Amino acid sequence: MTDTAQLTERHRELLDQVLDKWSLQILDALCGSGPLRFNGLRRAIPVVTQKSLVAALRRLERNGMVERVVMNTRPIAVEYRLTPLGKSLQDLIDALLLWTTVTLPDVERARVRFDDQA
Repeated sequence: MTDTAQLTERHRELLDQVLDKWSLQILDALCGSGPLRFNGLRRAIPVVTQKSLVAALRRLERNGMVERVVMNTRPIAVEYRLTPLGKSLQDLIDALLLWTTVTLPDVERARVRFDDQA
């Protein structure tokens, strides 16, 4: 890190909340498709439980990354959208996903070497 930025407890807390496995997938889904209803997010992330999805959405909303919009329709619908702050993560998320795609073969080879030595 640079001299002006240090990884403090507050930084770690925010990164833990924004980059946990469900939050990252929610942000990626909303970056790729735009606003989604709850069930649309469940379809986009089929392995997430309802409880985990609700908790992650609440964390993202609390941190200003996602907004929950109640639609004035019959029946009432709720839509989740990225805020400008959430949209500012799109390039970082894309970079992380690209990095994992590019480096995954190297990581897998390193894991095999490590496991073979253990």
